[in-house]
Amino acid sequence: MNHIKLLISISTLILLISSSLRHELFNSSGDLAFFDQCIYLISQGKLPVSSVLGFHLLADHAAWILYPLALLYKIYPSVYWLFAVQSIALALGALPTYFLALQAGLKESLAVAIMAVYLMYPVVYNSNLCDFHPDTIAVPALLFAVLTARSRKIAWFCVSILVVLGCKAVLSLTVVAMGIWLLLFEKRRLYGAIAIIGGTIWFLIANWMIIPYFGSEATLLNRHLYRYSYLGNSFSEMLQIFLFQPKIIFNNLFSTINLEYLCFLFLPVIWGFRPQYLTPLISIIPCIALNLLADHPSQKNLVLHYSLPAIPFLILVVIANLTAGKAWLKQRRAIILWSLVWFLVFGKYGFFSSKYLHNIDNWAATKEAIALVKTKDSVFTTDIITPHLTHRQLISFKYNPSQNIAELNQFYYVLLNVRHPGWAATSESLSNLVNILKNQSKFNLEYQQDHVYLFEKTIS
Repeated sequence: MNHIKLLISISTLILLISSSLRHELFNSSGDLAFFDQCIYLISQGKLPVSSVLGFHLLADHAAWILYPLALLYKIYPSVYWLFAVQSIALALGALPTYFLALQAGLKESLAVAIMAVYLMYPVVYNSNLCDFHPDTIAVPALLFAVLTARSRKIAWFCVSILVVLGCKAVLSLTVVAMGIWLLLFEKRRLYGAIAIIGGTIWFLIANWMIIPYFGSEATLLNRHLYRYSYLGNSFSEMLQIFLFQPKIIFNNLFSTINLEYLCFLFLPVIWGFRPQYLTPLISIIPCIALNLLADHPSQKNLVLHYSLPAIPFLILVVIANLTAGKAWLKQRRAIILWSLVWFLVFGKYGFFSSKYLHNIDNWAATKEAIALVKTKDSVFTTDIITPHLTHRQLISFKYNPSQNIAELNQFYYVLLNVRHPGWAATSESLSNLVNILKNQSKFNLEYQQDHVYLFEKTIS
C-alpha cells in the first residue's frame, strides 16, 4: 500500500507544481479570478458576488461545494489553496480506481497499471492547467460512488453523490445516468434509485430555484449557453428547435470536429473497449452529448475540463474488459506504455516551453507592481493580472476605450501591462489609457517599468 500512497503523492505534487507555475507565469484567467474572489468574500463574511463576472457564486453552477473551501481561506487567504484542492482531488481519483480494479478481480500489478492509465489520461493533467474548476472534485467522488455502490456501503455512496451534486448543477445529469446504469446493469437497485431521484431533484432545485434566484436567464445565456448559439437565444427557442427542427441538431452532431473529439477522447483507452462490456458508458451520455451539441470548440478538445465527468466511466470500461480477458492489451508494461504515448501526444506540458512563456519578458516588473498594491482597495487591471489581486470586493479588467475616464474613478489602483494586455484590451488602447491617466490629477504614477504601469488615486 505504501507504493500506492507514494504514486498518489508524486502525482499530487506534479499537478500542484504545474498549476502553480502556470499561474505564476501569468496564464490564469477570469474563471480562476471568479472562484478565488467569491471564496475569499465568503471567508470574510461577505456576499460572494464577483465583480469579475458580475454575479453571485451560486448563479454560476449552484456549486455549494465551494462554501466549505472558504474555511481554508480562514486559515490564510491564498489562491494556492484552490490549486492544492484541485491537485489532491485529481490525484486522489487513482485510489478508488485501484480498489475498483482489485474489487473486479485484477491482480495488484494490473490494478497499479489502471491507476497509471487514470493518472496519465490527458484530460486529467490538462484540466489541472485550466485554472480551477469544482468539476475536478467530482471525479474522485464519482469513482468512490461506484466503489461504495458495489461494496454496498450506502452511507458513503450518499455522501459521494452529494459531493458530486455540489460541484456543478449539470453533473446531476451524470448522476442520473449513473443511477440508470447501476439500476439496470449493476443490479444495485436501491443505489440506482437514490442516484436517479437525487440527481433529478437537485437538477430541478438548482436550475429552477437556486440559479434563477441568484442570477437570471440572461446570466446563463451570457455565461454558458452562447456555446449553443445555433439553437437560439433563449430556453424556449432551444426547446422549439429540439422538437420541430431536429435537422439542425443532426447537422451539428455529425461533424468532423465531433468525430475528431471522440477519437482523441477514446484513444488512450481504446485498447480496453469491447461491445459487451461498454455498459458504464451509459453514465457519460449527458457529458458527451453536451460537448457534441455545442458549437463552441472549447468543449471539443482535451485541453479544458468539460470531459472530466466521462473519465471515471471510461476507466470502468477498461477494468471490465481487462477482468474478462477481452482487452487488446493485457500486460502491465504494454498498458502503461500505451498510456504514456497518448499522454505525450495530447498532454499540454509542452505549453511550459512555449505558450506559457509569452509573458516572461516583463514578468519581474509585473510582480514588482503587484507587490506595491498593499491595500484591499479597488483595482482596475488586465485579465491576466486579475487572478493575482482578487482578494478585494471590487476588481475589474473589462475596458472599453470609449468609456469616460470618470468611470475609472471608482478604482483606487490602476495596474496596466501594456505589452501584454490579454484578451480584454489591446496594447494600443492601454497605451492611450496610460497617457490619459498621466494627465489626471486624481491619479499618481507610482511605478513604471518595462511597459508596466501602476497608478494610485490621490487622497484629497
